[in-house]
Amino acid sequence: MIIVVHLLTASVYMKKQICITVIVCLSCLQFTNAQVVREKRSLDEYWKFHLGNASNPALDFNFGIENIYSKAGESGNTCINPTYNDSNWNQVNIPHDWAVSLPFEKSASFEMDSHGYKAIGPQHPENNIGWYRKSFTVAQKDSGNKFVLQFDGVYRECKVFINGHYLGSNFSGYMGFELDVTDYLQFRKPNVITVRVDASQFEGWFYEGAGIYRHVWLNKTNPIYIASNGIFVHTKQVGQNAVVSVETSVQNQNYNKGQVTVQSYIIDKTNKKVAFFPAASISLTVNEIKTIHSLSTITNPHLWNLENPYQYRLVSIVKTREKTIDSLVTRFGVRTITIDKDKGLFVNGKHIKIQGTCNHQDHAGVGSALPDALQYYRIKLLKEMGVNAYRTSHNPPTPELLDACDELGILVLDENRLLGSSQEIMGQFDRLILRDRNHPSVFMWSIANEEHALQWTDVATRIARTLVARQKVQDPTRTSTYAANMGGHKRIGILEAIPVRGFNYYVNDFDGYHTNNPDRPIMGTEMGSTVCTRGIYFKDTARGYVPDYDTTFPPWATTAERWWKLAADREWFMGGFVWTGFDYRGEPTPYTWPCINSHFGIMDMCGFPKNLYYYYQSWWTEKDVLHIYPHWNWKGKEGQPIEVACNSNADEVELFLNGKSLGKKTMPRNSHLSWMVQYQPGILKAIGWKKGRILETSVETTGEPYQVKVIPDRESIHADGKDVSIFNITVTDKQGREVPDAMNLLHFTVSGEARIIGVGNGDPSSHEADQYPNGNYQRSLFNGKCQVIVQSSHQKGMIHFEASGDGLIKATSKVKAE
Repeated sequence: MIIVVHLLTASVYMKKQICITVIVCLSCLQFTNAQVVREKRSLDEYWKFHLGNASNPALDFNFGIENIYSKAGESGNTCINPTYNDSNWNQVNIPHDWAVSLPFEKSASFEMDSHGYKAIGPQHPENNIGWYRKSFTVAQKDSGNKFVLQFDGVYRECKVFINGHYLGSNFSGYMGFELDVTDYLQFRKPNVITVRVDASQFEGWFYEGAGIYRHVWLNKTNPIYIASNGIFVHTKQVGQNAVVSVETSVQNQNYNKGQVTVQSYIIDKTNKKVAFFPAASISLTVNEIKTIHSLSTITNPHLWNLENPYQYRLVSIVKTREKTIDSLVTRFGVRTITIDKDKGLFVNGKHIKIQGTCNHQDHAGVGSALPDALQYYRIKLLKEMGVNAYRTSHNPPTPELLDACDELGILVLDENRLLGSSQEIMGQFDRLILRDRNHPSVFMWSIANEEHALQWTDVATRIARTLVARQKVQDPTRTSTYAANMGGHKRIGILEAIPVRGFNYYVNDFDGYHTNNPDRPIMGTEMGSTVCTRGIYFKDTARGYVPDYDTTFPPWATTAERWWKLAADREWFMGGFVWTGFDYRGEPTPYTWPCINSHFGIMDMCGFPKNLYYYYQSWWTEKDVLHIYPHWNWKGKEGQPIEVACNSNADEVELFLNGKSLGKKTMPRNSHLSWMVQYQPGILKAIGWKKGRILETSVETTGEPYQVKVIPDRESIHADGKDVSIFNITVTDKQGREVPDAMNLLHFTVSGEARIIGVGNGDPSSHEADQYPNGNYQRSLFNGKCQVIVQSSHQKGMIHFEASGDGLIKATSKVKAE
């Protein structure tokens, strides 16, 4: 069986660029009578927030006491009332996660354990409800247009009101939703949105945050407009050309029928028009939606691939009587995905072994409320390691993450949250596919993950068949898998229905399954699960640390080296996704309290590499890699044996201690080297030989911490109130050598038009605060490192950052906001 996926797809711009980009592109049309009314307006800033209470209505602003549903707009004595005085509420910006700022609390409950011991969930009704209010105005001249509120993600179940009117509810903590507010807007006085968020019930078994943690938009269009997610663009390569198929759905929500013309064309990165689609005229009755199917050809197209993720832009225009009433720009790429049962995955005919990671969506300091730039930062770190694929475990991702994968060249396994075919669950699945099917990075859908209570049953077979069938309707260009924690060689339950067999672990069953099911493509949807603590080299059960070697793993898992050797040696095996790219809060395996986050990451929660990072980089990239560990600060262990390991893709490596050779060894492919070395202070040096080139690296015994060192991720950021700079901080001794085991407490200040929004250090057992609402930010180094995230304001100028510690020379750094 060969599954061929011809496509690629198109998406949304980085949100802060949308309105500007649309206007620039449309200016190319030079229509003298064009009136562009579509607008995507951010509503992220200047919200008011207050905790409610899940068990006491009197402490929940009378929600549950007052009758607010009997008459339209009657909001009673609650904060839903637009006249309610919220002046004493906290001001916050979206994205916002209120759980990350809650205290840690030791508990024996699974919910608290799995969610990182944050004081939220069934035991904490006082922290489970969050209320948000936002006031905004709409110009009188915009009356007559259509307005929709778009929430990209709210954790979790929420109810939305505007001007005292109930708009609707949303169940999913991960899938975005839209609410039409056209009839409720006021044009002569402010409008007030009120959102009640209930995070008392969890969807996962890992930290999920709480609140409006993704962007909020007010979308304005003409009443006759391109429907939400109403563009689907995909391609098929024919010889040296690409045939581009476009489906454009236009909706009429005017009060009478309309006659419109739809025109589309494609532009490249230089804004040159490279393809045109024939104009199509349609008549729409009231509330009718019609879809227009169009074809065009790009001659000698640039292909989207992992090395050069080239994207085109589709410009779609709706006109009536030669007047432009709507327009939309959709990015897409030209690429072909082929999945072969015998040879695995191909992108544009090139064989690709999946070198992927699974990831949850939280980061140190900010929880689940990641600024867009932090999404890009994390994808860049993965790409530098050699990662070429990302699994969105176990839920629909934020749109900006997919934008980052599109732009940087990372394949995405896009995962549904729940297995089900009810109206609610199927609706979430539909929204996922329709929202994401235009992204060139998305190469496959995952219908669910490890539904162990159901996956063996006939019910699961029927549900899976329903989901796969719906996927083919909404997106016939791709196929599906299921992340199965079930071994054996038979097709039972979900495995009867799923086109691509996904393995979560069970590495000993790869060969048997392939032998018994030769027509079924196979991939590793979840591999590895080695647990390591960055910079720790001995097991510490009291603090909950495990050694930073590829040696410790839970019963169901295996080492990085073992799974990758199996994958690399089997042509028919597509490769797999490591659990996980980054540590995440919750699931503190193998220890519980005082641990508050996982140890599974190849990088810690700040994105600081553990030693496994260099194992994967050795065999997943063509870079020259030579990395030895541990550090060489072992005062008191003189004469005792220390295991020294080397991750490298050199042909041979020789190790030296203080100039004396400890032996040269040949590096086995997809493996590592190790020596037992009696500790002596000094310099531990490795020399590698790779195809005639010489590589060198060393670790050195250092002095005491002396000076703070600060490295920002960029020299300049946008002065838009949303962009961030990530400051990574270390300390050095008097000779300028980084001190790898430093644990100093540091203090941080920022001046200029910016603010600190979070701090972290990657310590999986740290109970220090991630956020300090009243300022006075601080954080201890963990094995020599910590991180501070600074967000810009709307003012241009220099942002000055300072890090200091008792007895240390402080460090300053600056970033330009422009």
